[in-house]
Amino acid sequence: MGKFEIATFGAGCFWEVEFFLKQINGVQSTEVGYLGGNYDNPTYEMVKKGVTGHAEVVQVVFDPTLVTYSDLLNVFWDNHNPTTLNRQGDDVGTQYRSAIFYHSAEQQFVAQASKLALEQSKRFSKPIVTEITPVSTFYRAEEYHQNYFEKNGLSSCQI
Repeated sequence: MGKFEIATFGAGCFWEVEFFLKQINGVQSTEVGYLGGNYDNPTYEMVKKGVTGHAEVVQVVFDPTLVTYSDLLNVFWDNHNPTTLNRQGDDVGTQYRSAIFYHSAEQQFVAQASKLALEQSKRFSKPIVTEITPVSTFYRAEEYHQNYFEKNGLSSCQI
């Protein structure tokens, strides 16, 4: 068995992003949590108020022999609107920002190239505002947020 890698994405409501990423062959596990803020051990109640600077994120452990980082990026781009600053649907605030948190120089390069290719494709009429920044401390969300859709029989964050 090969070495697993980690990818971390913020794309609005972390429940929905987790759901889509879990469906991919080669994804070993997912965890939802908070990243990119300026407060240690934030809670959901704090993050959802937008006072900690954290984004809701999904951390993905994947087998690069079965799924590439580029494949994960494609799912990320396909399942949210990367042109809305600090907003996804009805969710508004920096905690719902579009973000790629890279774990290596290679991930940074691939993410930047992927974003550039998407911009050049003109798929979106507005500029892509997705931030691409180094990973920082990941804080795992409370247990009731993990695998939320499976636990609650939902298929969308619009509840």
